[in-house]
Amino acid sequence: MQWKNRTYCGDVSGKQAGAAVVLMGWVDAIRDHGNLLFIHLRDIRGIVQVVFNPQTGADLYLEATRLKEEYVVEIEGVVHLREPGTENPNLATGRVEVFASRLRLFARSRTLPFQISEKAMVFGEELKSSPESVDEELRLQYRYLDLRRPTVQARFVKRYQIIRSIRDFLDERGFVEIETPFLTRSTPEGARDFLVPSRTHQGKFYALPQSPQLFKQLLMVGGMDRYFQIARCFRDEDLRPNRQPEFTQLDLEASFIDEEFIYEMLEELTCRIFAVGGIDLPRPFPRMTYAEAMSRYGSDRPDLRFDMAFEDLTDLFEGTGYAIFRRIRDEGGLIKGFCVKGAADLLSKNILQNEYALKLVPAFGGKGMTWMKVAGGRLESNIVQFFSPEEQAGLVARFQAGEGDVLMLIADTDRDLAHKVLASLRLHVAQRLDRIPQDRFRPLWVTDFPLFEWKEGRLSSQHHPFTMPDRTEFDPRDVEGCLQLNSRAYDLVMNGEELGGGSIRIHDMAVQRKIFEALELSPEEAEGKFGFFLNALEFGAPPHAGLALGLDRVIAMILKEPNIREIIAFPKNRSAFCPLTRAPAGVDPLQLEELGIGLTGAGGDTKDSTAARPSKAAVRSERISAAEVRHVARLARLRIDDTEVRAFQKDLNAVLEHFEALQELDTRDVEPMSHVLDLKNVWREDVPREGKEIEPLLQNAPMREADYFKVPKILEG
Repeated sequence: MQWKNRTYCGDVSGKQAGAAVVLMGWVDAIRDHGNLLFIHLRDIRGIVQVVFNPQTGADLYLEATRLKEEYVVEIEGVVHLREPGTENPNLATGRVEVFASRLRLFARSRTLPFQISEKAMVFGEELKSSPESVDEELRLQYRYLDLRRPTVQARFVKRYQIIRSIRDFLDERGFVEIETPFLTRSTPEGARDFLVPSRTHQGKFYALPQSPQLFKQLLMVGGMDRYFQIARCFRDEDLRPNRQPEFTQLDLEASFIDEEFIYEMLEELTCRIFAVGGIDLPRPFPRMTYAEAMSRYGSDRPDLRFDMAFEDLTDLFEGTGYAIFRRIRDEGGLIKGFCVKGAADLLSKNILQNEYALKLVPAFGGKGMTWMKVAGGRLESNIVQFFSPEEQAGLVARFQAGEGDVLMLIADTDRDLAHKVLASLRLHVAQRLDRIPQDRFRPLWVTDFPLFEWKEGRLSSQHHPFTMPDRTEFDPRDVEGCLQLNSRAYDLVMNGEELGGGSIRIHDMAVQRKIFEALELSPEEAEGKFGFFLNALEFGAPPHAGLALGLDRVIAMILKEPNIREIIAFPKNRSAFCPLTRAPAGVDPLQLEELGIGLTGAGGDTKDSTAARPSKAAVRSERISAAEVRHVARLARLRIDDTEVRAFQKDLNAVLEHFEALQELDTRDVEPMSHVLDLKNVWREDVPREGKEIEPLLQNAPMREADYFKVPKILEG
């Protein structure tokens, strides 16, 4: 193989005209004109056209006619400039072609389940296949074929460039990349852990990390000052379209800093990695408190690419004649809405009333919607007559509404529900009217999140229990006072997506104790869950803070891919199943025995429920485990394989089941049985046997002394 002389297909250029090259790759497409045969040869860097001419090499031409798509070949040839008018603008190498002089076949390919080629051989041809036209489940099943597509490979090259730029940037800032454990202790972080059973500590489990949170804080206690990691994380949570059970995040932590350090550094880093994708982000990023985000947009990750912020209208309707608004206001409710500029012609009365007010808003959880249009300098709607001229003028002024604008209002005694419905309605209207610019990127810092939330009848941490409150003087027994506390937490949001978040951490053990007390976590419970970390805080922890960015989501946004599975090499599907490896799958019962695990129901593969797992009845009836069989074999110095283990296990359990059944017989009135044969005492001294017939029976005995086989003592006298 001439790998030292290899030229990548995408690197062939007109500067090499007349030069000999060695190419290696996959046959992307073939076209036989009879007098000439053309192929496109593809590798990771691109595609180049190769020509086989029967006039200059009949045998080579005949050999080339046997090629098929996705055959792996090595080709030697000479670079030529294409004739004017025959250039292919679809290819970066479209001005040149290689006339082949030698062909070597490395590997053949079976018939493809879908077409891989993405490049037309002649300008103007339509492609027969594209990733979008192939079922995703099929592409994931044959992911290694899907990865051959140039567009797919380009994503992963770009992903690598983005991650490399992250490492370079953090290296410039004095950060050190440190790996933290995959096998760790289960800690409550808001989602379910993936658990890993321990063979050596049966009945106990490791957990795969949801994040390296405690370890990175321990690194700060350890004086590492600035840490980062491109970390793999795992969460066994309900899936959404843009979630994966395993994902990658940029995890970082630094000591002796405050929020401004995080804002300044992350803004510069974010701008740098978005620039890799050709996206220029403006700085500084605006900041918005959690309270303002919820009040103005009904979401803690607002999409600022379009307008339609909420306006509170409750004060305009004091003493209103509209009974519904008056009742909601008197009961302490909320009247709020947003203005859709210039949408009067696009949103008819029928759409606003029958589709939105009667169907869509109730589907979002609301009880109804009030709408108005600005037409002819005044408000129009089916209920506008119930509002006074002052109220109508107040609405127009509050929204700064103009001709052709549409006002949408939600009123409800449940303020949180009103915000939720408005947020869903705002996004739906923007999508329907195509008001969301796809080429605009609006970053935002959301700050001052509540420290606690009321959940299941008690206080719960909204972020995690190691987040620093905005003030440390508070009574942990005062529930209402605790609910008024904000945290020193921050999220980086862009285009309605949370890209990452973090916080200033608690470094004072006295403050940490107060947080645990507010969470009703006893010292014993805290010690059981976080003891190793709390001990570390007692040895002098520096002020520190950190943040984690979801890299899969960030890279998908940079590459303008709506589906994060497209930028993960081997993703799971929407049901957390891998069509390629068919994981998760059943395992051999012997593995479960070694781990001390018994199944309570039949399991198996997602697609094949007949996988070898013991049924509930089988597990219940087994008295002797495979591990016990192996243990006895080890004591007897016997070597037995898995097949023999199963056979012994089956036979021994069958014997026990038989005697278990006999115990159920009523033998109270049964007379004792007499022996047909005389009883004989079988106890004797071991005597060497004559001949060699005994040797096959004792061939596993490890030692021999004179005419005796020596075996280890099992019982001591």
